[in-house]
Amino acid sequence: MTFRARSTPRTVVITGASAGVGRACVRAFATEGNRLVLVARGAAGLRAASAEAETAGSPVRTIVADVADPQACEAVAARAEAEFGPVDVWVNDAFVSVFAPFTEISPEEFRRVTEVTYLGYVNATRAALARMLPRDHGTIVQVGSAIAYRGIPLQTAYSGAKHALQGWHEALRCELLAARSGVRVTMVQLPAVNTPQFDWVLNRLRGRARPVPPVHQPEIAARAVRYAADHPGRREYWVGASTAATLLANAVAPGLLDRYLARTGIDAQQEGLAQRTEDRSNLWAPLDTGEDHGAHGRFDAEARERSLQLWASQHHGLLVAGTAGVLGAAAGALARGR
Repeated sequence: MTFRARSTPRTVVITGASAGVGRACVRAFATEGNRLVLVARGAAGLRAASAEAETAGSPVRTIVADVADPQACEAVAARAEAEFGPVDVWVNDAFVSVFAPFTEISPEEFRRVTEVTYLGYVNATRAALARMLPRDHGTIVQVGSAIAYRGIPLQTAYSGAKHALQGWHEALRCELLAARSGVRVTMVQLPAVNTPQFDWVLNRLRGRARPVPPVHQPEIAARAVRYAADHPGRREYWVGASTAATLLANAVAPGLLDRYLARTGIDAQQEGLAQRTEDRSNLWAPLDTGEDHGAHGRFDAEARERSLQLWASQHHGLLVAGTAGVLGAAAGALARGR
């Protein structure tokens, strides 16, 4: 997918920018010469992301911060506007997770996932809205997941946080529409993505954590996020046929999907009896303090680089018009035949 360069560069804040989907978003937004403010806990990943953006021609500021802290989010917003002017786009992507049965997750660990993966978005959005609402301008993109609609086993904390995020996002969007605000919020629901997170999450499974196939490259997600920032009128975008299938199946037959995931979801999220990674977790502190892990995980060999569903999600109007045209032609042909 290619994008036309914008005539006016924007000020863009990206949380979770040091690795994975957030890192891919840095590359996507840096191609326009936007002014980027990159936020994460890991200093090494931020330095590498900054270097990539500067090479692409974008001015960059990096801020080491934990979005679970509301005051840290406020400080990020204040610094972004002090150095680069009004924030035009804010992308929320920071998260942490635990792969384990619910009964093996401590209350402190569950709270931590909730504070980062859900309340981190809330904190950052609050800081952004405090500046966007008075000038009636700005876009906030929430990076979501199919798990926002359909919880899966071994990820109870993450599933709960994403469900909370979805409900809060819908309520906030209604409030902005009721106020006839010029500020837009939209959400991008992602499938399984090939990122380093599966070697970072707190893992108490018998084997190494992995995404449920089919797996997609983070650049697909980044293109979707950038498109959503450019077209924020839609309430959400679905990426990947697996996302669409999961959401539709859950709407039609959630009980059947419960049983299917009970049979398949445990083994699909781990690799054999490989070495566990519980001692290598970013739940409480970043793991990239000494090295840069980039956007990709260890699943390049199987990861998909294109998504027809993403195109369909971005072109609903064209699809509806095309479908109406086909049905109209068929009806006309049927009438002539009669």
